[in-house]
Amino acid sequence: MREVHLTTPVGDADLAALALGDVVYLSGALYTAREGVYRKVVDEGHGLPEAVRALTNVNFHCSPAASVRPDGTYAVEAVTATASFRFGKSMSRWFEHSGTRVVVGKAGLTELAYREWFVPHGAVYLTTVGYGLGAAYGRCIRRVRDVHWLRELGIAQAMWVLEVERLGPFLVEGDRQGRSLFALANREINRRLGEVYAGLPAYALGRFGETTARTDEVV
Repeated sequence: MREVHLTTPVGDADLAALALGDVVYLSGALYTAREGVYRKVVDEGHGLPEAVRALTNVNFHCSPAASVRPDGTYAVEAVTATASFRFGKSMSRWFEHSGTRVVVGKAGLTELAYREWFVPHGAVYLTTVGYGLGAAYGRCIRRVRDVHWLRELGIAQAMWVLEVERLGPFLVEGDRQGRSLFALANREINRRLGEVYAGLPAYALGRFGETTARTDEVV
């Protein structure tokens, strides 16, 4: 596990060097995009704003806590990541339309999803760490560069283009080879689970609702 500092747009060599479990901090520009933006860009064919595509290749699956200052500018003081599985049906087309190479979100995706959608586009997935870090992430936001589709989509769903400094920590959950940190950990846990339960009587291994045969239920 390494601590890695990346500047957006993230270059191909930097992406290739990332390893599962690396702790990543981002500086530069990125944009928020969730269901509403994906619908605009992918389903309705609006495409990603050209200025945004030229500026950055990092998409954060999140909702900002945004407000309007007295001078009319925007402040984003916290961001809350959303689960990335909900974007699954659109991810392949999203990469084609947006040029995204780094997706930041919550909870990750399956290894199959990484292999089929991320690997062909040379993209990686970074996951937020735990819960309750929205305000901490917010302190890394230096300014709002722009906002798109605010009137149509509202604050949570609009595309916010943010300037950030040392935004993180994030973990590399999906790498360029299509491997998943969470899947790797789950396989290791499952491999050793038998050792944990070794010697216990069979009836200690089942609980209500966890078996397919009524005779196996613990009574």
